[in-house]
Amino acid sequence: MLISQGTGQVAVRRAADRLEATAGGRSGYRRRRQLVHPPDADAEALVAAATERARDGDDDALRLLYLLYADNVFGYVVAIVRDEHDAEDITSEVFARLPRALSHYKVSATPFAAWLLRVARNAALDHLRAQRSVPLAEVHATGETAELQARERLAGLRTAFEALPDDQRQVMLLRLVAGLTPTEVAEQLGRSVDAIHALQHRARRRLREELTQAGWAPRAAA
Repeated sequence: MLISQGTGQVAVRRAADRLEATAGGRSGYRRRRQLVHPPDADAEALVAAATERARDGDDDALRLLYLLYADNVFGYVVAIVRDEHDAEDITSEVFARLPRALSHYKVSATPFAAWLLRVARNAALDHLRAQRSVPLAEVHATGETAELQARERLAGLRTAFEALPDDQRQVMLLRLVAGLTPTEVAEQLGRSVDAIHALQHRARRRLREELTQAGWAPRAAA
């Protein structure tokens, strides 16, 4: 059964509300292998409606897809990168980029869950490649050279951090310094979880650009 645009919007919102209520306000990610299906009879059509609406940045659709699949993505990513903190960041980035990524997704071609896990796998592999791209000279630097590099890098990071817009800087402080989860940050700032993911993604990208210009960001191997 196809879901009309108006009915789809209501159905997506209700399904997201039910899943959020079931979650009981828990924060953070959990490793999960089995997929959770929407609390509606026509689950496949509901997910299809959510992907179409999420493509345009609909908050309820993004919330539903996040509630359905975030733990699956996290479990998949952590198995690749072997670090839960990195896996949390990658999972957040996958969902922050989801509206743009969905422009390449065709509902009839591949099940959404399989497509999303492939996107997550690519993000995890990109992360591992970026880690391996740190120059050997930096790895072997010792003594005074290493200390000087550390001070210069810290100064560059501080400058780049101060250049962030207020909302992005606040999100990064709460996430990376205070150690709050995206859900906890959203509660602190009165924003949606999706908005927090988007702000963190933009902040990370801007920091990377600033540090690259300053010569302190790792460069990919040629």
